[in-house]
Amino acid sequence: MRAVLTQAPVAALSPAPLPVRRQWLVFKQEPALAVRVALGVLGWALFLCAWQLLAAGLAASPLFPTPLAVLEALRTLFAERAFAADVFASLQRILVSFALAAAIALPLGVFTGAFPALGAVFSPMVAAFRYLPAPAFIPLLLMWLGTGDEQKIALLVLGVVWFLVTLVCDVVRQTPTDFIETARTLGASRRTVLWTVVVPASLPGIVDACRQMLAVSWTYLVIAEIVAATDGIGAMMMRARRFVHVDEIMAGILVIGLLGLACDLLFRGLHWLAFPYLRRR
Repeated sequence: MRAVLTQAPVAALSPAPLPVRRQWLVFKQEPALAVRVALGVLGWALFLCAWQLLAAGLAASPLFPTPLAVLEALRTLFAERAFAADVFASLQRILVSFALAAAIALPLGVFTGAFPALGAVFSPMVAAFRYLPAPAFIPLLLMWLGTGDEQKIALLVLGVVWFLVTLVCDVVRQTPTDFIETARTLGASRRTVLWTVVVPASLPGIVDACRQMLAVSWTYLVIAEIVAATDGIGAMMMRARRFVHVDEIMAGILVIGLLGLACDLLFRGLHWLAFPYLRRR
């Protein structure tokens, strides 16, 4: 009874627990899908508002059109100037060049990452070519391949292939050694270990590497199409530059961004469908 009497005042005087304060910026915590969508819409709304205010502050200068002027130029390009053919030509060059780059980089990256002896042979050469700017090859490509699509596709391949080899090689090297040793202990051959352990374990990272380098390929598109090009988004932008049609140039930039975003979403969807065991992670 005495213990109860002596503890009662202590419990009565103990402070009430403080309410938990909600934090918006938390390390390594993904917001809900609805929150992410809302924040993305908010970011674009802020960007467009800032663009509109900045363009209006320049007294409607023709060198800095408003977002509505760019949208009107985009409508005019598609409706009156057959801009869809230019978009299709650029998209075809991107897809063909990236398919060729992937056909070269994926096998080379997998083998150099899986076998250090091959990496010792090819890695110094790949590292050297990775630091060479792709536009520096334009004079050589013009002399070797002419002014057709072959020259543009080759430039796009050179812009991404060396980086893709390095990324794939790094992904393959991250394959857990325990997986390989377990397969070898069970009697698997070198070819079996490569195709049933190393490649499946590296495939999600390889898809991510391809997604990243496809974005880089889009950044080289205008450079590839400004030299002796008659069609394509870059060619349209160069024609617009001659007549100081800044709204059309911005419309071309907008189309490149939207196409790049669509390709990125396709790769994300492929990753989501192909690797369901990674969704929860």
